[in-house]
This record gives sequence, structure tokens and C-alpha cells, in this order.
Amino acid sequence: MKVGCSLPQSGSLASPENLIRVATRAEELGYDSVWVFERLLWATNPRDPYPASPDGSWPVSFQNVFDPIETLAFVAAQTRNVRLGTSVLVLPYHQPVHLARRLATLDVLSGGRLEICGGVGWSHDEFEAVGVPFERRGERTDELLEALIAIWTRDPVRFDGQFYQIPESKIGPKPVQQPHPPIHLAGFGQYAFDRIAKFGNGWNPAVVTDFDSFEASIKQLHTTAENAGRIGMEVVLLAVPFITETSLGHLRRPLMGTFDELRHDVLRLRDIGVTHLIFSPPEMGFLPLPAIEPALTRLEQLIDLTR
Repeated sequence: MKVGCSLPQSGSLASPENLIRVATRAEELGYDSVWVFERLLWATNPRDPYPASPDGSWPVSFQNVFDPIETLAFVAAQTRNVRLGTSVLVLPYHQPVHLARRLATLDVLSGGRLEICGGVGWSHDEFEAVGVPFERRGERTDELLEALIAIWTRDPVRFDGQFYQIPESKIGPKPVQQPHPPIHLAGFGQYAFDRIAKFGNGWNPAVVTDFDSFEASIKQLHTTAENAGRIGMEVVLLAVPFITETSLGHLRRPLMGTFDELRHDVLRLRDIGVTHLIFSPPEMGFLPLPAIEPALTRLEQLIDLTR
């Protein structure tokens, strides 16, 4: 199982210096990848609750978020081997020609280190801000994925879709990775798995509430992929580990508890099919901490859980 970590891309910790410190230290520690997310705004009166928050409130750190692609381009210049991932890009916010060229450029400049995780989005406020209808966002995402792959794999390319049209053109650069960088898609349920089986290389879930239902979802993914003639699907899990001094007992959820309990959870995740585990510790920007040192210490502790 590969292991990655989030970068300090949001909140008060977001700075060039902290990005360099975390990315280079992660590479030194043996992390396989570093990751960023996409958030456009922090609505003062949001129409949708934040899915990962117990009370639905949006983290204050979302008031200041570096753009994901530009952040990875900066980090690419400071590192040599660590892979560079997005978890997630909200795909329907983007136009396919622009996005295809930006991602291909990043793949070329980084020497073929790009990992793409994308999703359909959930915030009405952000869809309004980019001028894209919230309705039919799933269909728009499917077509955008089809257009991205066409741009990366055809020369010349022509695309005639319901949402996007591209006149016959030569569009470069093409990615270093062939036929294109790995694409992992977020979401839950059969619609998400059908999309992955058609366009993706794997699934990018976030947070595990219980092992049994998560394992059942992984089996559902593989069954869907096999029925579509696809095998070898990756499971790239974005996890938020909470470490406690003593066990929480029956209140404990996966990746919440003592170091020994988390080590057991990591082994179980590997055994049920997680191929790439991304640690996104709260110290990496979600907590109002004044310095980056606690996040660096946590990364050193977390990598030991996978050895």
C-alpha cells in the first residue's frame, strides 16, 4: 500500500515556505505522494453544509486556499520523486481544453508525477460562482472526462458533445504518462462506480465510518469494473487521522484512537483493498495552529504506522 500526505495549502499555514518544508520532508520520510484539494470560496451563508464537518460548518481555513494545480507546480520544482496528487478537483468547474492543458503541463514539468482525483462537486454557492448549473453536474462531469481523455490521447482531436465542443485541432502538450495520468474519481454508490468503470483508474473515497460498509463498497466497485471489462482498480483513500492518548472504546471510529489502534486500522485497510492511503492530519491547516512544526511531527508519526 502506498502512502501520501496533504500539503499545507489552506488557512494560516499556507505559505511557500511551509509547502517546501512539508513536501521535502515528506519525500525524505518516504511518503509516496503529496496532495492538494480544491475549494473556491468560503460562503458566509452557505446553502450546503460541509459534508466532513459534524455540524455542517465550513472550516475557517477555507477562507484562504491556494489553487491546487499552481500549488503542485510549485512543489514539483522543489521535489524529485514524490508523486503530486489532487483530491479532489471539482471537475465541472472547469472547461476541458484549459484543464487538459494545465494538467498535461504539470505532468510534463514534473516528469510524469501527476495523480488526478476528481469529483462532481456539492456546493451550490461554488457552482453559482463559476457560472455552471448545479443540475446535471454528473452528466457534465462524464462528458468532461471523455473530452479530457480525447485531448490527451488523440492528435488531432475533435469533440462534439452536449456541453463541450472542440473543433478539430492539435492540442498540446500531451502528458508524459501514457495514455494519460491516473484518474481516480470520488463519490459513493452505483453511479460513481459506473463512472469509474468507464473513465477512471480507481476510486477516491474520503473518510471511513465503519469497515464493514467500506469493504462492501470496495467489492461493489470491483464487481462493477469487472462487469465492464476492467480490472486492477485502485482505491485511493483520503483519511483524517485523530490520535488520542487513550482508547475511545465503543465510540472509536476507524483511524481514530491510539497509535496501536491506528496501526491495526491501517493494516485492515490494506487487507480490504486500499492501495493508496492519504493522511490528511488536522494539524495540516484545519486546526488554528500558529506554526508548521506540529504538522511535521505528525507526519513523522503517521508514516511509522505503515511500516
